[in-house]
Amino acid sequence: MRDRLLAARVQAGHWEGELSSSPLSTTTAISALSLVGGHDELVRNGLRWLATHQNPDGGFGDAAGCPSNISTTTLVWATLSMHNAPGSTKATAWLENQVGTITAESLTGAIRAVYGEDQTFAVPILTHCALAGRFGWEHIPVLPFELSALPHSWFKWIGLPVVSYALPALIAIGQAQHHHRPSTNGVARTMRTLTKRRTLRILESIQPTSGGFLEAAPLTGFVTMSLAGSGLADHRVTAKGVEFLTASVRKDGSWPIDTNLATWVTTLAINALGASAFTTDERHYLRGWLLDQQHGEVHPYTQSAPGGWGWSNLPGAVPDGDDTSGALLALAVLGDDPGIRAAATAGAQWLLDLQNSDGGIPTFCRGWGMLPFDQSSPDLTAHALRAWQAWYGVNPRINGAMERAIRYLVNNQQTDGSWIPLWFGNPWTADQTNPVYGTARVLECGNLLPTEVRRRGEEFLYAMQRENGSFGTIEETALAVAATGNERGAQWLATQTDLTPAPIGLYFAKLWYSERLYPLIFSVAALK
Repeated sequence: MRDRLLAARVQAGHWEGELSSSPLSTTTAISALSLVGGHDELVRNGLRWLATHQNPDGGFGDAAGCPSNISTTTLVWATLSMHNAPGSTKATAWLENQVGTITAESLTGAIRAVYGEDQTFAVPILTHCALAGRFGWEHIPVLPFELSALPHSWFKWIGLPVVSYALPALIAIGQAQHHHRPSTNGVARTMRTLTKRRTLRILESIQPTSGGFLEAAPLTGFVTMSLAGSGLADHRVTAKGVEFLTASVRKDGSWPIDTNLATWVTTLAINALGASAFTTDERHYLRGWLLDQQHGEVHPYTQSAPGGWGWSNLPGAVPDGDDTSGALLALAVLGDDPGIRAAATAGAQWLLDLQNSDGGIPTFCRGWGMLPFDQSSPDLTAHALRAWQAWYGVNPRINGAMERAIRYLVNNQQTDGSWIPLWFGNPWTADQTNPVYGTARVLECGNLLPTEVRRRGEEFLYAMQRENGSFGTIEETALAVAATGNERGAQWLATQTDLTPAPIGLYFAKLWYSERLYPLIFSVAALK
């Protein structure tokens, strides 16, 4: 497995991996390109790919192996219906089985039941349906795009209805709503009209050079279709969005949820393999490559200070807590020269400034906390705790931060001994959480956790072990083995020859994905 992982590097010497193709990404890209016009071949190829990746029940999941869900099926249904494409009849039947007669009211109710008060993904889905001509705009909750004209430091206080990373969608979709159905409130209508140009300039300022917001086809697709469907098909943001979508399509006509997770999988692989797996030249290359990925300026998207790492080496990545922790741990594997120590000092400081008042670590921004993907989470907090331990001496504040992080983990242990992660789940369970992943990640903190807390977590994992020795998927089993040293799990893992990845990854707003390298990386770490 180690040899296979080393062989999976790109020619330059780091890892890029491969994210699963996504019906959701593909349908949003198709609709965006359809509304812009002039991309008929890409649209036809995408429709053909969707038709061959429809589940037997007529619905669509987020990736291969995922059950049909209301969000992705609604999006694909709107696209297929707009083009009168094969599969639309079966998708219609699936939706009718879920919501009854398909109306704006029934779909809005079903989708809001999934996302509650979080409008981050619900409103884009409904906007997509409106732009596809499936129904009107009157039942779609309004996104107050004019609020994006306020200072960024105010965002966490004014109660935006979307999470921190969804600012482009807030602006573009809000403007589409204002274009198609202006507010009947004269004050609101005037405010939106007055801030339209300013907020478009903000949108342009946070678009990366690649054109892809967060390097993500869904977010870029929603922004592009909203602008193109509102008379702004020739706007610079729209044009750059189209450039990203046409550049990121795969040969089979599909799109993944993101271009790649190169920084993330590279740091995971380095930490799994250990320094002895690399030659001196290979370590030197990986050191330089990782240092090059550290953000050295205030990031325009989140106003994040310098010092953090994002998930990719591409311009759409944004510094975040999980990737910064992974990079710090990988640098500790690669050495401790002055360049590495300077980068680690800045990275540790970045994590210190990210820590929330509850002691936990969020993903992008400190202090937002209202919506799930902006809150502290156990898996990110445990990762940061291990990163701080690896670089304990670079900042005197680390001691206090670690104490607060441990308290957070103790306070957020579930009654059954588990911890619930943020960015990973299980699409086949009722609540779609993945406590095996979350608990294993926290238990990697080892003796940093109180003995009784650690014991309860281990007991939970052992209770989840199956008769064959596994803990579920290859990924879940490997993580549990790495955290506990469980021999039966290791024996099961060592017999696995089919390392097909499972859709355990969670992207924004419960968008499922698999990553080709996860089974291999996690298995190497466990068996080592």
